[in-house]
Amino acid sequence: MSVTIDITGLPHERITFSPSPLAELGAALHALSEPAHHARLHAWTTTTAAALKPELADRLHEADFMWNSTRSDILLPSSPRGTLAEELDDLDRMDDEKYVGSALEISCNSKYTQGAPSPLVDERMRRRTLDLAAARGPRQVAFVERMLADPPGTRAWVRRLLEDCDEAFFADTWCRVRVQLAADARHKTELMRRKGLAEAVADASPAMTLVEDAAGSRIVVDKLLQGRASAVGSAVTFLPTAFGWPHLFALYAPGWQPVIQYPVPDREPGGVASVEAVTRRLEAVAHPMRMRLCRSLARGSSTTSELADAYNITAPEVSRHLAVMKKAGLVTTQRRGRYVLHQLDVAVVARLGSDFLESVLR
Repeated sequence: MSVTIDITGLPHERITFSPSPLAELGAALHALSEPAHHARLHAWTTTTAAALKPELADRLHEADFMWNSTRSDILLPSSPRGTLAEELDDLDRMDDEKYVGSALEISCNSKYTQGAPSPLVDERMRRRTLDLAAARGPRQVAFVERMLADPPGTRAWVRRLLEDCDEAFFADTWCRVRVQLAADARHKTELMRRKGLAEAVADASPAMTLVEDAAGSRIVVDKLLQGRASAVGSAVTFLPTAFGWPHLFALYAPGWQPVIQYPVPDREPGGVASVEAVTRRLEAVAHPMRMRLCRSLARGSSTTSELADAYNITAPEVSRHLAVMKKAGLVTTQRRGRYVLHQLDVAVVARLGSDFLESVLR
C-alpha cells in the first residue's frame, strides 16, 4: 500500500523543498496532543504542556481533532512563507467550502479523500459529519455545529487560537528549529540539482522513492493506506519538520496541490549538545541554591534584586550564581528599561532530564 503522486513531465523547478511555520506549528500541536507518538520529544511536550495557561489548553482541546490523530490539510501549505502571519493570511483567502471540508476531514468526513462534497453545500454530507462528530462527544459536536453555522466566525476563532499558540510557545520554538529546517531544505534542493530528484527524495525519507518507467514518473510514499494524486501541470512541495518523526504526511486529496511533510534527521528541537556542554549544565544545577533559583526562573523572569529578596542572599551572590548558569546556557537575559530580567531556558533544562524539570516545576 502507498500514496502515489504522479509527476510525469513536471520540471524540477516546480518541486520545492521549503520550511513552513504553519506546518511546523501543526506538527508541534500534534506532538502536544499525542505525546505518546513522540517519545523523543518528551521533554519538550512535558515542558510546554505544563506552561500552557488553562484557558489556552481548553481551546486547544476543543479544536484538537484537526491535528490529534493526523493533520488537517489546511495546516500543510503548498506555498510556504517566511512567517506564520503570512501563511495565516493565505489561509484566510481560502473559500469556506474548501476550508471547512479540510478542517473536518479527520474525524467527521471519512469520504474526504474521495472528493466528497463539502458539508456546507451537501445536506447528506452535513448529516454524516454531525453523526460522526456525535460519536466523539458533545465538545466536538458543538464545534462542528458552530463551524457549519458560522464558517467565518469559526475560522477567525481558529486563527486567533494559532496566533495565541505562537505567542505562548511557538515563536521561541520556531526560532530554534527554522535554521535547521532551512538548512535541510537547501541541502535537498542542492542534492536534486546535482544528483537528481531520486537522490533528494530518498534523502528526505527511506520510505519514499522515485519510480520512473514507461508509465511515467511518480513519487511513491510507503504508507499503510492507498492514495493517488497528480501534480502534472501543478507542483509538489516538500516540508521538512523537526517535530514530525515518526510521521510522514502526504497531502493527496482532490483539489489540493500535493504536499509531503518529512522529518529531518536531527529530530530533537535545539539539536544535540556536546558532552562538555552537558557537563557544564549538570555542574550548574548541582548547587542547592542554583536549583532553588531554577524554580523561580522557570516560572517567570526576575531581576537580581527580586531573587536576592526571595532567597535572603545578597545581590552579588545571585549574580555569581547567574553567571555560572548563563555560561552553561541555562538562563536567558533581557533588558527592559533600567531592569535586567533573567529567565530559565526551560527547553534546555528539559533536555537534561524530565525528573529534574518536574522537580523544578512542581
